[in-house]
Amino acid sequence: MINGLPTIDGPIFAGKPSSEKHSGEIDVSQRHHMYSLYFKALVSEDSLAGFGVAVLGQKDELVFQIKGPIHGSDITVLEADLTALKRGLTEAADLGINHITIYSDNHTTHDLISGRSVPKENNMALLVNDVRRIRERFSSSFTIFVSRCSIKYAYKLARETLVPEISRPMDTPRRAKPARKMFCAICLDDDVNADQMFTVDKCLHRFCSECAKRHIEVRLLEGSVMTCPQFLCKSELTLDSCANLLTPKLREIWQQRIREDSIPFEERVYCPNTKCSALMRITELSKLNKETAVRRCCEKCGEPFCTNCKSPWHDNLSCDDFKIMHPNLRENELKLHALANENLWRQCVKCQHMIELSEGCVLVVCRCGHKFCYRCGANARRCTHALGHVFPPHPQQLESPPQPQQLESPPTYSLKLWRL
Repeated sequence: MINGLPTIDGPIFAGKPSSEKHSGEIDVSQRHHMYSLYFKALVSEDSLAGFGVAVLGQKDELVFQIKGPIHGSDITVLEADLTALKRGLTEAADLGINHITIYSDNHTTHDLISGRSVPKENNMALLVNDVRRIRERFSSSFTIFVSRCSIKYAYKLARETLVPEISRPMDTPRRAKPARKMFCAICLDDDVNADQMFTVDKCLHRFCSECAKRHIEVRLLEGSVMTCPQFLCKSELTLDSCANLLTPKLREIWQQRIREDSIPFEERVYCPNTKCSALMRITELSKLNKETAVRRCCEKCGEPFCTNCKSPWHDNLSCDDFKIMHPNLRENELKLHALANENLWRQCVKCQHMIELSEGCVLVVCRCGHKFCYRCGANARRCTHALGHVFPPHPQQLESPPQPQQLESPPTYSLKLWRL
């Protein structure tokens, strides 16, 4: 609502304008009537812009029409639309019209002139302010959103401005070419429009956008490597190529992953402040903080912490004494270890990530590259458990490993990781 003017929503179909056209100023006896203003602007691929405006009376008679080019480099459709409306309102006010209803088929334009949204760019704000100022010249003005067919007369005027040599009836819409259909290997849908497909840059495998989005979300939340959804394809996905599929939350998670991957596991440290948890590189902190061997300050929140036990800084206390005096700080850690013991999870001794092996060979490879036995935790090839054994074993096998046996076919395995 602008200056107390109501906004009307929903498609409303107006009548077809007649060929009768008025000129000069509106008769005084008819100034209290409600008039209708239809406007449309078009921008071609060559950045040529044109507009058309038609004002109709109470009986759908054509009061006046105007069309012409819109000059300017790199003009947008929204700018052209507002310029057309500005020109049409000026002409209507000069004719002495007091009451007018504005019809628009563009959602963004309608929201701007009805006050539902605020323009972000300066040039758009100036155009919206000009429209608001001109509307104040009327006793009342309303905005109504309509379908394209309701403004086809103004559309025709704008079209004639861009292509004056083409003359064809606008009543019959031009038949669009049928969209090319594609096949998605994930959902097996073979009726997907080409513009709804996502293509992996490196391997050129194609999937529908919805399946690709779900694949990316699952991989990010699992902490898995971002690879192509195609079976056995190892092409990695990039943040830039998937930007249009990501929500702000998923984008933040992916950026955090990139940050983590750029720091070696042995150099990663997280701020113990629960409201911060910023990821830092221990070598960089060593250069910035030269107070003590283990006392560092978070580069984000500034809180000091101990790099030895990854806890808030404990002056004049050893790490063990601090943990004894603050058992609540280890509550979540203890819960995690209890849950790990209950579900037979294992913790990588190199990067401290928690790992769950759902099935497969007991010789596992952590995301940091460390290889170890899932049964006993020994480094790779330091025990005999991996020789033909798969997970999950029987409960007694965890305490008394069975003799190695040869499997008929290589087993598969899958890993899930949690950060402590």
